[in-house]
Amino acid sequence: MAASAVSTRLGAARRRIKVLIVDDSALVRSILTEILSSDPGIEVVGTAGDAYVAREKIKQLNPDVLTLDVEMPKMDGITFLRNLMRLRPMPVVMVSSLTERGADVTLDALAIGAVDYLPKPKIDLAATLRDYRDELIEKIKTAARASVRALDARRPAATLNVPPKYSVDAVIPKAQGVRPLRTTERIVAIGASTGGTEAIRQVLTALPPDAPGIVITQHIPKAFSAAFARRMNECCQVTVYEACDGQQILAGHVYIAPGDRHLMVVRDGARYVCRLDDGPPVNRHKPSVDVLFRSVAQNAGRNAIGVLLTGMGKDGAQGLKEMLEAGSRTVVQDEATSVVWGMPGEAVAIGAAEKVLPLEEIAGEILALAGTMDITRQSREA
Repeated sequence: MAASAVSTRLGAARRRIKVLIVDDSALVRSILTEILSSDPGIEVVGTAGDAYVAREKIKQLNPDVLTLDVEMPKMDGITFLRNLMRLRPMPVVMVSSLTERGADVTLDALAIGAVDYLPKPKIDLAATLRDYRDELIEKIKTAARASVRALDARRPAATLNVPPKYSVDAVIPKAQGVRPLRTTERIVAIGASTGGTEAIRQVLTALPPDAPGIVITQHIPKAFSAAFARRMNECCQVTVYEACDGQQILAGHVYIAPGDRHLMVVRDGARYVCRLDDGPPVNRHKPSVDVLFRSVAQNAGRNAIGVLLTGMGKDGAQGLKEMLEAGSRTVVQDEATSVVWGMPGEAVAIGAAEKVLPLEEIAGEILALAGTMDITRQSREA
């Protein structure tokens, strides 16, 4: 019995996730070490104050996950990450200051191959730090399960299921017997989380300038959403905005939810417009994909296409099912091309997905479905 107990304890120890913390701030290194060490499933095997020390410690300690600062002396985090993903690909979670500069650099890191990101911890508010602990540990555990390849050729990661704090009913109640007004306008609603910034980029860059109007909820901090929209606008043929309240949704335009508001689609006569809502987090997220998808189901119905991309958890799966039940067409990203097959996987599990496709085929499917919808309407009107 004693030998068995010892073996069990040793096995549990071997299963712990080994983390190396890389940050030029000794205080941040200390805080991250304390937070991560509080979880029995994580072991902080070392810390480094710059990229050169980190490089040697990676060789010595063979960590499972790296937390990486984006702005460091001697070698910046982006240069180090690019070298790392080329020579020794591994799961990396970026830790960034919530500034415009930090947002741009973090988005660069995600393009290179970082699995996820989160802001630097706020050390002045105990309650905020408690929430930060839960988020950091969750992201480290998710990253540890990712199969990472060089740059952005990544395989799927498993997810952690976190109980929701609020349901979508807290923001937009489910309506009974709602029939959207007739219109010929199509609308595409896209939801994503972990790995979503690059997945969205791949979809949007493949669309022509006359694509249907698109609304997007990506789980992202407020400080990042404007920078993300700006970057997408620079690389796409469609015009991309951070959504504003009351903004009309037009063909050839894309509207991305601000990082601190729920994005909904409502009707104004025959037009679709964006509505921003400051309600509580849904499925622990604000913005929430479920909120967006339910609003599209209720206000666009069969005129809409719902797309659920890579992401951790379940947000968006139930909303996508409501879209399908309202007559929308639905598509989800497949497991092989998802960084995290949580949200799309849940959509498949509950029967919300009409089609499951690799990421590179989704833009073409959106255009094909939009064209089919037009043909269907024309034949009905004839």
